[in-house]
Amino acid sequence: MSAAYEEKRDHQGSGPEGMEPGGTIESNWDQVVDSFDNMALGEKLLRGIYAYGFEKPSAIQQRAIVPCIQGRDVIAQAQSGTGKTATFAISILQRLDVSQPTTQALVVAPTRELAQQIQKVILALGDYMGMRCHVCIGGTNVRNEQAKLQGEEPPHVVVGTPGRVFDMLSRRFISPRHIRMFVLDEADEMLSRGFQEQIKDIFQKMESDTQMVLLSATMPDDVLEVSKRFMRDPVSILVKKQELTLEGIRQFYIDVEKEEWKLDTLTDLYSTLTITQAVIFVNTRRKVEWLTQKMHEGEFTVSALHGEMNQNERDVIMKEFRSGSSRVLITTDLLARGIDVQQVSLVINYDLPAARENYIHRIGRGGRFGRKGVAINMVTEEEKRALRDIEKFYNTVVEEMPINVADLI
Repeated sequence: MSAAYEEKRDHQGSGPEGMEPGGTIESNWDQVVDSFDNMALGEKLLRGIYAYGFEKPSAIQQRAIVPCIQGRDVIAQAQSGTGKTATFAISILQRLDVSQPTTQALVVAPTRELAQQIQKVILALGDYMGMRCHVCIGGTNVRNEQAKLQGEEPPHVVVGTPGRVFDMLSRRFISPRHIRMFVLDEADEMLSRGFQEQIKDIFQKMESDTQMVLLSATMPDDVLEVSKRFMRDPVSILVKKQELTLEGIRQFYIDVEKEEWKLDTLTDLYSTLTITQAVIFVNTRRKVEWLTQKMHEGEFTVSALHGEMNQNERDVIMKEFRSGSSRVLITTDLLARGIDVQQVSLVINYDLPAARENYIHRIGRGGRFGRKGVAINMVTEEEKRALRDIEKFYNTVVEEMPINVADLI
């Protein structure tokens, strides 16, 4: 372990108070601000927030935006779908000095799709501010990247995946000198994917007074270790499961009895899917390909997305889906966190998720930020226990699907 590493730890030192080892954090911040108007935000930023369609801040936004804009280090435990992207996006935008042509904020996320989604949210919320935001992901030309990052108008905010961000910092295409705020999103996901050393190296490249904001759905030991090592007296915020936004999403199940009956059930539902836009989740890449092929054989139009596709293919499919030219998307959990399409109001779990924590990532695609949505779970005899487990875990009720489900979408 390097001396610089130890020195930085000594400098930034005392990790979060009220931490339980590997599980949850205890909130040590009780200030709640229930209106964007009362957060002392800039007028142009407020215009962007309301133009984006936000009316009232979510639970995490009510608690975390204020300490973030005060420059405090913040560690927040909150699931996807609770509005945390906008929490740090608003905080970054409030802290920017757009008159300065320097990179002032850096956000790191685990997947390219999520990085692109974060960039879209930051650009939309900052629409009236004249700010620039660049996405830094693998699979793009390094020379073009350098031109973007070091041109006459460098981005005020850079969002990227760990490998590419570390590379750009190492080549000095991104300068940490003016970075005021560093955000690590989906920290648990990132550290479990083997990015630990890269993340720590990125932290070490930051100036000692850079504000650190870390967001994570769960708090495993490696997340707590990173937070203790690199954060100074952080504000800890826990948004409890009960506060997650499953309200507004009607949840149903279809008792299909046997796995082989799911395909017929899905094709029966097809006309219901296409009145809106639907995402269908399965548990493996192979099953994405199998189900897509079966639907195409039945002359049903669907798109597919999985992690083995190259970046260009993924981009084209997401563009078609976002524009509405493709209406039904079949995918896996890997991409559940990177899809936020305004029009998605129906999610189908063809397979129940292998990990119950992923249920909210999936069905949170519909009904995000209080929009209405419907989730339909196809359940075999073997999956009934898993569904009961999900109901218990989220303290929710999944009803049998009514005949008139199309009227509810």
